[in-house]
Amino acid sequence: MDEDFDYNDAEDLRFSVERYEEMIRNKDQYFFDAQSFEGIIDYFIEKNDPIKALQVIEYALSQHVYAAIFIIRKAQLFAVTNRINEALTLLEKAETLESSNPEIYQLRATIFEKKEQFEAAIIEYEKALSFAEETDDIYLQLAYAYENLGNYEQAIVYLKQCLEQNMENQDALYELAFCFDVLDKPEESINFYLQFINNDPYSFAAWYNLGNAYTKAELFEKALDAYDYAIIINESFASAYFNKGNALANLERYEQAIEVYKRTYEIEQPSAETFCSIGECYEKLEQMDDARAYYKKAVKLDPNLADAWFGIGVTLDAEDRCYESLHFYHKAISIDQSVPDYFFALADSHYKLGNFEKAEEAYEKVLELTANDIEVWLDFSALYYEQNKIQEAIDCVQEGIKSNPDAAELYYRMVAYQFSSGKQQNAINFLEIGLAIDASKHEILFEYLPQLKENNMILAIIQKHLLN
Repeated sequence: MDEDFDYNDAEDLRFSVERYEEMIRNKDQYFFDAQSFEGIIDYFIEKNDPIKALQVIEYALSQHVYAAIFIIRKAQLFAVTNRINEALTLLEKAETLESSNPEIYQLRATIFEKKEQFEAAIIEYEKALSFAEETDDIYLQLAYAYENLGNYEQAIVYLKQCLEQNMENQDALYELAFCFDVLDKPEESINFYLQFINNDPYSFAAWYNLGNAYTKAELFEKALDAYDYAIIINESFASAYFNKGNALANLERYEQAIEVYKRTYEIEQPSAETFCSIGECYEKLEQMDDARAYYKKAVKLDPNLADAWFGIGVTLDAEDRCYESLHFYHKAISIDQSVPDYFFALADSHYKLGNFEKAEEAYEKVLELTANDIEVWLDFSALYYEQNKIQEAIDCVQEGIKSNPDAAELYYRMVAYQFSSGKQQNAINFLEIGLAIDASKHEILFEYLPQLKENNMILAIIQKHLLN
C-alpha cells in the first residue's frame, strides 16, 4: 500500500486523478480515502466515461468494503445503463449499511420514475425528506412526480415548499408558473409572485413569471412593468425582452414591439420565433414587404416553423396574390394540420380565385377543428349563397347557430338568406331573435343585404327593439 490523499478542492482532485491513472498504468496499489475516491468517480462520470467510473468504484469498494456511497454510485451507473434490477438490488444493500443516506431513496425514486411508477417514486422521495439536510431539490422532484400523475394542485404545494427552503431555486419558480398555467389560474399565480417579490424584490425570475401571469390574464400594461423590472435586474435576460415584445404587440404598439424584439439580438443569436414575431408586427402595420422578409428569415432558420410559412402566404394574400399564397398555406398545413386559421386562409384564397369546391373542402376542415368561429360560418354560407345555393347557405348558418346559439351575427345573416328564399315570416322570426341577443349589431344585416333598408316592416321591428 502506498500514499494517502485527501480531496479538498479542484487542485487536489486533479492530483488524485493523475495519481489514480498512474497507479493503473504501473499496475501498482495506492491507498485513497473515501472522499478522494468520490472525487475521482465523479470526475469520470462528468467526463461521460462510465466504464472508468465503474472501475474506480470497484477499486474503492475493495478498500472501503462498507462504504455505502460507492454502492450508491455503482447503482447510479447501472440505472443510467438500464441495468435497473441490479441497481435496485445494490440500493437494498446500501440501505442495510447506511439507512439514513437520502441519496439511496432519491435514486430509487428516480428509477421508479423511469419505470413510470410515480406513486412508488413519491414514497421514496418522502423517505429522503426525513434524512436530507437540504430538501429544496427533493420537494422539486416530488412536484415533478405529481405533475406526471396529473395532480398539479399537489405539485404546487411542493413547489411552494421548495421555495420556502430556497427562494433562489429558479426551476421551482418556472415550474410553479407552468402549473398555474395548466390549471388556468392566472390570478392565483399573480398573487403568489407578488407575495414572493415582497420577500425577494431582486428576483428577476419572479418578475418575469409575474409578467407571464399578467399576460395570461390579458393585463398587458402590468405585464410590461413586470418585464421591465426583470430586465433592470438582469439586462441579459433575452426571454424577458421577447415576452415584453409580445405584450407590446398585444397592445398594438407594433413599432415598439419590433424594437424590443430586436434588442434580443444583442444578447443571443436571433431565433426563428423572434423573426416570425417581427414579421407579424410588420404585417399588422401593413408593411408587407418587411413582414415577408422577416418571415423568410424565420423559415431559413427553421423550415418547420409553420406560422412563418403561413405568414408569407398572408402577406401575398394581402397584395391580392392569392394564387401565390396557396403554396405557402399548403406548406404550413403540411407541417401542422391542427391550426384552423391555416385552413380558413386557404379557403378564403380559393374563394377569391373562384375555386369553390376546394374552398368548400377547406371550410369543412376548419369546422372539424373548431365550430366556434362565427366568421367561418358566415364565410362558408356566403360561398353557397354566391353560387345561388340558398338552401345550402341556410343549412350552413343553421348548423352554425346550433354551435353558437348566442351569436347575433348568425341570426342576422339568416334573415338575409330567408328573405332571399322568399320566406319572409321565417326571416322576421330570426330577426326578432337576433335583436333580442344584441340589437346593436343590426347594421350588419344591411351591410350584407342593403335593399332591406327599404323594407318598412324590418325597420319598424328594429326601431321597436332599439326603443326598448
